[in-house]
Amino acid sequence: MRIGFTKMKLDCYQRTFAHSSSSLTPIQLPAHLETHLWYVKPSEVKNESLLKQYLDILSPRERENVMQMRGEELRKSALLARTLVRTTIARYQINSQINPRSLKFRKNIHGKPEVDWQFSNDSLPPPLHFNISHTSSLVACGVTVDSQIGIDVEEKHRSIKHTVLSFARRYFSKHEIQFLASITDPQVQKLEFIKLWTLKEAYVKALGKGFSGAPFKTFTIRFKEDSIHQASEIVVDSFDEPTELTSNWQFSLLELANSHYAAICTEKHAASAEGKRNVPTKLTVWKTIPFVVDECVSGTDAVKTIYG
Repeated sequence: MRIGFTKMKLDCYQRTFAHSSSSLTPIQLPAHLETHLWYVKPSEVKNESLLKQYLDILSPRERENVMQMRGEELRKSALLARTLVRTTIARYQINSQINPRSLKFRKNIHGKPEVDWQFSNDSLPPPLHFNISHTSSLVACGVTVDSQIGIDVEEKHRSIKHTVLSFARRYFSKHEIQFLASITDPQVQKLEFIKLWTLKEAYVKALGKGFSGAPFKTFTIRFKEDSIHQASEIVVDSFDEPTELTSNWQFSLLELANSHYAAICTEKHAASAEGKRNVPTKLTVWKTIPFVVDECVSGTDAVKTIYG
């Protein structure tokens, strides 16, 4: 399978090819205040034997869920989402080499997936946290250590059934609606809507409560200076639980592959949360086709930082 990746110069950007059909390049766990983001584009995974290999590393329940999806595009996206989670976590090889097929998962009380580490009773589980998001055209997985994480990816030019403002009135806060209504250019307004949606989704997923546990209308994503292009900080105003939901989180907003917005919400370090300020964090982004090739794309045109 030929993949047309751009040749990179620095060590971080060199491509790594798998030495066998089942090998994964080992990666060190993210450092403190560091986030790793992995993504794969379904359109670039075309090899049928590779897709079968992906299916083989899934659990029986995961395989069943994938095959129940309607349409080839949805099945492929679901397959790559589960594959990316398993292969990404297995790369970190905590304590010993991990077979992606052997990983087990559980859900918290709100339904957020977590790794169910199979260690002895006297072993503490690794401090690794992950979150997954996918569209039909891009699948992403974020990883942190000792910090809850939520991510969301959305196509920049996703279709919206209704007008932006009518859709926003169903889900967004009054402040967010006013912000969108102040934008006169329809295309800019739509892009700002998608950015807000992506950030809100990432925040809810970081909380681990899901949409029903933290409805979009119960909090506001606010950009200082009221313009995302001039934002010095993204803050959250909560109407229901201000002590729990406001100052403990920080955001990054990216453009990936010139086609998607990606929002990352992570839990602040205790010192920065107490000081109610953001501490600079490091973000490393990889483009991957599991078992085939990995490419660090941080600092390239494939990753454009909008905020964070």
